[in-house]
Amino acid sequence: MTDETAEARLKRMRMRSWRRGTKEMDIVLGPFADARLAAMDAAGLALYERLLEENDQDLMAWLLGQVPVPDWAAGLLAEIGAFARAR
Repeated sequence: MTDETAEARLKRMRMRSWRRGTKEMDIVLGPFADARLAAMDAAGLALYERLLEENDQDLMAWLLGQVPVPDWAAGLLAEIGAFARAR
């Protein structure tokens, strides 16, 4: 990884959350990133960054319960889903 500052990393992750490729995932991940990323610890940020590498069709299917969520993503996706439903 580069010598990216913590601030630059959060900015990059927020940008990737808002510009996913599908409007549906922009609407789900963008507000979550704005509200929650700054408070996440290093492990949480690494997990979220891994989630950002997934394609939108898989993410949406996981969030909608259409297919089983991988174990590594289950907790984070539950948190994202709860956040989206509460908005």
